[in-house]
Amino acid sequence: MDLSLAFIIFIIVVALAFDFTNGMHDAANSISTIVSTRVLTPRQAVLWAAFFNFVAFLIFGTTVAATIGEGMIDINTVTPTVILAGVLGAICWNMITWYFGLPSSSSHALIGGYAGAAIAKGGFGVIIAGGWYKTVLFIFLAPAIGLVLGFLLKVITSWIIRKQPPAAINKWSRILQLFSAALYSLGHGGNDAQKTMGIIASLLFAGGLIPEFTIPLWVVLSAHTAIALGTLSGGWRIVKTMGQKITKLRPIDGFCAETASAASIFLATHMGIPVSTTHVITGAISGVGSVNRLSAVRWGVTIRIVWAWIFTIPGAAIIACIIYLIVNLIFNLFA
Repeated sequence: MDLSLAFIIFIIVVALAFDFTNGMHDAANSISTIVSTRVLTPRQAVLWAAFFNFVAFLIFGTTVAATIGEGMIDINTVTPTVILAGVLGAICWNMITWYFGLPSSSSHALIGGYAGAAIAKGGFGVIIAGGWYKTVLFIFLAPAIGLVLGFLLKVITSWIIRKQPPAAINKWSRILQLFSAALYSLGHGGNDAQKTMGIIASLLFAGGLIPEFTIPLWVVLSAHTAIALGTLSGGWRIVKTMGQKITKLRPIDGFCAETASAASIFLATHMGIPVSTTHVITGAISGVGSVNRLSAVRWGVTIRIVWAWIFTIPGAAIIACIIYLIVNLIFNLFA
């Protein structure tokens, strides 16, 4: 096998490993509410979420993958080494935040790592500013949209069920939460798996294996399989933070938070924006919890999470930049 082809295959494996850590890291987003409200056991919840993470490819296209692959970095300056360093930077950041139980964005870790490695190679001129505007804007809009939709849904559902007995409310909200969790997992798989697709397609183009930037079917299926397997592995440290530390959740609260998040993610995916599913669900949970009273939300935990969001892109970029310089130095020494 040609050495360059072997290197590309190795990088694809690393990219899929990132996709796996994405699923593991973001499993909490998909299952925290449904586990915390005891609608499903943890084992049942991860199976439920993983299934819908995988089948999302049947519903969503590849607009987000195109944004990641050729809309944010000048693809003509990208090399396999840039891709490798970018993905490794994102994996490192995911592991750091996972260890500390912080639900940071795997999506922003990936684009931050990709950008950091590309800048290390070609300078800031490789950045396509137009592709970053919507993504950076949604770092702030995503949690706000989730918060507002979660708040409104909780108000509306509370008014609808105001005269119903608690036993009936609990019964129906538990059933509804199965559907809302499925919708959220569809949105998560549909948006997040596409980011890895875009990275792999960029790699194939940079390596001369495809004549133009396209997303082959095997790339689509591989990315969805990896993220689903990662979800199956769970992310219990972050489940605790998302499910109970922000606010105490009941089944009806979980339904409102997941439905609000799913609506936001579906819209972003349709627009081709690599939104952070972590940001959306955190905002939605905070919005739902604030309906009763603002003090019901542990805003200190939420602020700690927000700080993790702010540092994700530059943090992953710095790590990826260092990795690129080290890998490039090693290659030059043995060239």
